[in-house]
Amino acid sequence: MVDDDCKDGLSKVHDTAAELYQLAALILGDETRAADLVETVVTRTNIDPCADAETSVNAARVNLIETAVAHLSQADPGAFNAPSPSTGSSGCIDDDDLAAAGISADRLAEMVHGPERRALRDWLNKLPVAQRTVFVERAILGWDNATAAATLSKAASRKWHSGQVSELFRQALCSLATSLVHAAAAQA
Repeated sequence: MVDDDCKDGLSKVHDTAAELYQLAALILGDETRAADLVETVVTRTNIDPCADAETSVNAARVNLIETAVAHLSQADPGAFNAPSPSTGSSGCIDDDDLAAAGISADRLAEMVHGPERRALRDWLNKLPVAQRTVFVERAILGWDNATAAATLSKAASRKWHSGQVSELFRQALCSLATSLVHAAAAQA
């Protein structure tokens, strides 16, 4: 029997299964594999139901990203080779945040959870695996470059630096901004 004070952590993780599924689907690009991954992650995540609920959810998120990266890296050993540092500007966006691409957090949430979900997934599926993963880590989860680099380094067994994450994220933001402009022009 679980003490009522301890139910919150475990309940929160189970309530977050939909979020974990969505994250997995965005990274993997395959809903069936996403469901399998979430089941594995929830089963393997060491959860203390008496701990802070958000701590348990964050542990599940980190485990999900690390497991997804490990699976993707195993399927394509070169997918998470860290990019070489570039010289100069990386393209159409000079900063590595959503606002630099003209996308608000509310707009992104609308794209993730609303009727544009399929278009977002289709766009993500066109990105290289590492870039797609970095986008999810930075834009969806709100991780900073150092946290994303550490997770990629650990899960892919390759050394990543925050500058490499920043560059891939800027490239993804540029691609998304371009995609949104084209979609708006097509609707006009």
